[in-house]
Amino acid sequence: MMCNASLITMFFLSGLNEAKNHQFTLFSLTLLCYCVIWLVNICLIVTIILDKSLHEPMYILLCTLCMNGLYGTVGFYPKFLWDLLSPVHVISYSGCLLQALVMYSFACSDLSILAVMAYDRYVAICRPLEYHAVMSKQSLIKFVCFSWLTPFCIIALNIFLTSRLKLCSPCIARLFCVNWIIVQLACYPAETIVNNIVASMTIIIYVFHGLFIVWSYISLIKMCIHSIENRSKFMQTCVPHLLSLFIFLVAILFDIMSMRFGLKYLSQNLQNFVAIEFLIIPPIMNPLIYGFKLPKIRTRIVVILVKQQSIFAFWIVSCVCVCVHRHPSGWIFFTHY
Repeated sequence: MMCNASLITMFFLSGLNEAKNHQFTLFSLTLLCYCVIWLVNICLIVTIILDKSLHEPMYILLCTLCMNGLYGTVGFYPKFLWDLLSPVHVISYSGCLLQALVMYSFACSDLSILAVMAYDRYVAICRPLEYHAVMSKQSLIKFVCFSWLTPFCIIALNIFLTSRLKLCSPCIARLFCVNWIIVQLACYPAETIVNNIVASMTIIIYVFHGLFIVWSYISLIKMCIHSIENRSKFMQTCVPHLLSLFIFLVAILFDIMSMRFGLKYLSQNLQNFVAIEFLIIPPIMNPLIYGFKLPKIRTRIVVILVKQQSIFAFWIVSCVCVCVHRHPSGWIFFTHY
């Protein structure tokens, strides 16, 4: 076995070993899934950017959530699609650490953004007179920067500590690189104490994010019980947040359980799905939930689709008219077919 981190230049990913007979089917489904993720997220991002009436904190945070979803999936899908077409599933040492950084900074950023969105709804409904002062443009920029930069720095610290370890094996029994599993490959467990402490602190930080979200929605529910107007606001703007939060937390919980407890009683294929659930369901469901549930976004998307259909219909009619005009027998052109 290799006993020096400098000797390990490649990692072998063994998560696909049981799916070799279905790689082409998996490739087709994965490519379709990735295209759908890009389509629905780009659709929502472009809609919010182009429509000035949607330049409000709630929609800007939603745009940030969708951008973060694209950022996270870029860390997984291109490499996974390549592996599905390749007989050997390997990744470079530096590429492995980069993949772990991207995917888990994405997950932590998602939770941070959902926490800021919960706070935005709390202020909008519970303290409406202070809303524009609290959620000003400057405050919103700070919240967005906090949601992106803080998770990135925290995960980067975890990855840096991992990069200092001496590893005794290049084998990772997953579809992708996971920081916790790389730490378990260390030759000397005593060297991983700092890693474990920082990892535990990271988990505690994001548990507090979750508790803050729960507190925000408990306050919202208490406020909405006695007001029909607030109840309507809650149903329109907060229910999508709760659905997104529930989907994300279930996906992350399954991933943590599979990492920490192994879930060895599950088949390899089922373990793989559990591991990548947070990269499939939230990036697809978030824009769909908000696109269909929030009236302003739904209306704007419908208007854009109608305009596109009108432009397409006009283009078809123009082409037909040109064909008829150029044909010597005029409308007889159609009777030949």
